[in-house]
Amino acid sequence: MSADLEDLVPLFRAGRALAWDHHRQQQRSAERQLLLTARALGESLRARKSIPHLSDVEFTVFSQTGEDGIIEWLIQNLPVRSESFIEFGVQDYTESNTRYLMRNRNWRGFVLDANVAHIEAIRNDEIYWKHDLVAESAFITKENVNDLLSSRGRGGEVGLLSIDIDGNDYWVFDAIDVVRPDIVICEYNAVLGDVHALTIPYDPAFQRSIYHPSWLYFGASIRALERAAARKGYALIGSNGAGHNAFFVRAELALHLSIADRSARPSLFRESRAEDGSLSYVGGVERAALIADMPVLDLETGRTAPLAGHGQIYSREWLTRMGEHC
Repeated sequence: MSADLEDLVPLFRAGRALAWDHHRQQQRSAERQLLLTARALGESLRARKSIPHLSDVEFTVFSQTGEDGIIEWLIQNLPVRSESFIEFGVQDYTESNTRYLMRNRNWRGFVLDANVAHIEAIRNDEIYWKHDLVAESAFITKENVNDLLSSRGRGGEVGLLSIDIDGNDYWVFDAIDVVRPDIVICEYNAVLGDVHALTIPYDPAFQRSIYHPSWLYFGASIRALERAAARKGYALIGSNGAGHNAFFVRAELALHLSIADRSARPSLFRESRAEDGSLSYVGGVERAALIADMPVLDLETGRTAPLAGHGQIYSREWLTRMGEHC
């Protein structure tokens, strides 16, 4: 390297550091403004003691599709016992169901993700020292979930549990017995319909991106999750408007909530993939046709059969909401 170039290297490094510092300052400023706006929205919810559906109190700060507003409204209206949360499947935590809860209300949290790089990103974020947050990497199964929680002192009462692992969601939810959350959020796969209690057969190594090229074969139907929740003493109180996250509360707490329609919504988003991994934008009932030959377990009958073998999987209401002619 020439002497002239050597002289430029420190200047380049200093410039890059300055640019990065400026970028972080802009991010912090944007987040502060976002939090101020969200807090104003949260305050406006206090007057809404009765609502038509959970989707009517949605707003998004860090969540994917309105969950921040729903969670805020629930906490305002429920006698939550513990200001703590657990969330499975957070990626790098920039988009999650509990980040706003932590930033706005300073709740304590424990988050898990299978990707080591994602967990390192969380630990390198300033929120990791500003809040009582623990982030760890683990591939969650029904066999290890209780140990992952209890061995880290996360058993007992918890304010909110969120599960979004794109696979064994039903099996993991059903297996948990060391924590007793007041609120549970669990992802459902609306492609599997709302008529039967359907789930993928259990495979501890399940990965959505590997099992089927469409990426639509994963998780469980809303009825399957409702079945597991009822067995644990929880009541379904609705879903987000996008139709993929179900909300449950302890049955005795459900009496505190005035929600006219507590049903879950079908999804309309088109996240299907082609063989090359690109989005193929298949929507409506055609999504189920893509995975018609894949095995699905009906929890109420114990029968495993291809999805197409379970007959009609969508109610008339869901078909109407999806724009299908009944």
